[in-house]
Amino acid sequence: MINYSFSFKKYFHLFFLLLFSVIGAQKKFTVVLDAGHGGSDHGANRYYSEVGTLREKDVTLSVVLKVGRMLEKNKDFKIIYTRKIDEYPSLTERTTLANRSKADLFISVHCNASTKTSPYGTETFVQGPDQNKTNLEVAKAENDVIYLDEKDREMFASYDPKSPESLIALKIQQSRYLESSLLFGSFVENNFAKKDKRFSRGVKQQNLHVLRLNAMPSVLIETGFISNYDDAMYLASEKGQNEIAESIYDAIIDYKKAFDRNATAAPKPEPVPEEKPLKNDFRILLMSSPSKYNSTDPALKGLNYILPIKENGLYKYYYGTTNLASVRDNNLRTARDAGFKNATSISFVPNQKLGIGYYTLEIAVTSQKLSSNSKVLNTLKDVNRVKENGKFYYTYGKFSSLEEAVKAQKAIELKGIDDSVIQKVSK
Repeated sequence: MINYSFSFKKYFHLFFLLLFSVIGAQKKFTVVLDAGHGGSDHGANRYYSEVGTLREKDVTLSVVLKVGRMLEKNKDFKIIYTRKIDEYPSLTERTTLANRSKADLFISVHCNASTKTSPYGTETFVQGPDQNKTNLEVAKAENDVIYLDEKDREMFASYDPKSPESLIALKIQQSRYLESSLLFGSFVENNFAKKDKRFSRGVKQQNLHVLRLNAMPSVLIETGFISNYDDAMYLASEKGQNEIAESIYDAIIDYKKAFDRNATAAPKPEPVPEEKPLKNDFRILLMSSPSKYNSTDPALKGLNYILPIKENGLYKYYYGTTNLASVRDNNLRTARDAGFKNATSISFVPNQKLGIGYYTLEIAVTSQKLSSNSKVLNTLKDVNRVKENGKFYYTYGKFSSLEEAVKAQKAIELKGIDDSVIQKVSK
C-alpha cells in the first residue's frame, strides 16, 4: 500500500507537470516570417556601382532572419520561416504553411520598385478591396510571381496581373482579420516614421495573393524602393537592415501586448476542418462557340489556364481544374465576375476512358493545304487531314482519356506547336 501511494503521487505530479508544459507550449504566439521572392525569382533588382546588383530576395531574407533571431530570444514566441535560404517556396506553400501552423500573425517582407527613380519610402499592405492606380501597380508586381510555380496555377488560377477584368474577381475573403492587420500595419509604419525617421507612405489595402488565403492577420511590408538611390543604399546597408528588423520586431511586441489584452474578450474562432478532395475534378465551362479563340483573345476576358475542348463542331472553353470544392466555387465566382454570367461547373471523372470514340489534337485549321515544309508537318508524324466546308482540318493522335490528350498537348507545345485544341470524336 505504501509503495502504491508513493507511485500514485509521483505519477499524479508528473501528469500535472506535463499538462502545464503543454498548456504553456500552446500559449506561444506563432509568427510566420515570409521573406519575399527567392530562388529563381529575384524580385526587384537594380545595379549600383557602390553595392553591385541589389536584389529584393537577398534584402528580404536578411531582414527576416534578423527579425527571427530577435524573436527567438523571447520564449513567448514560436517562429516559422517560409524560407531561411535562397529558395522559392510557392505562394500555395507559404499560405498552407501559415494556416496549418495556426499562426497568430503572417508577415511578408518585400522591397518596392518603380519605373521612376523618384518614389521612395515604406508602405504596408493588408488584404482588402482598395484598387486605386498606385496600389494596382503594386498588386501586379507582387502577384506576377504566381506564374513561376505550377502548384499555384490551381490555387490562384483566377488572376492575370495585367487584366482589369481579372482584378474585378479579387474580393476580400478575410474581413474578420482586417482590423487586426491594420493595427499591426500601423505599428510597423509608425516605427519606420518615428524611430527610423523614414518617409512612410502609410498602411494600404490591396488584393495580394500571398495574403489572400491566410486565415490570420497578415501584412505585406514594402521596406523601401530599390529603384530609388537613397532607399537602395539604406536597404543594402547593415545599419538599414538592422533598423528595419528592429522596427518590425518592436511592432510585433506591441501587437502581441494588444493581442493579449483582448484575448480573453475576443470570441474564439470555430476550428476549420481540413478540406477533403472531391471524387471528381471540376472545370468551369465559360462558353460554347463555333469560333476558336487563342489564349490572349479579348473574348476570354483575361482569364488564364483555359482548356478549349472541341465537341460536335463547337469549341467549349473550360477554366481551371480542381478537386477541392472551395477552389471550384472560387473559380466559378471569378468567371462570373469576369463577365461569364452563365458559367457553370462541370464534373470530370479523372482518367476516365471513352467507351465510344477518342480524343485527338486539332493542330491547324486552314483554307489552303499546309505545304510539305510547314513546321507542323515537319515536327509531327502521322498527322491526319480532313476537308470540311472548304477548310482543311489537321489533327494528331488518338487518346482514350482527356488526361492523355492534355499530356500529349503539353508535349507538342514543347516542340513549338502552340494553340492546339483537344477534340472529342464520338465515333
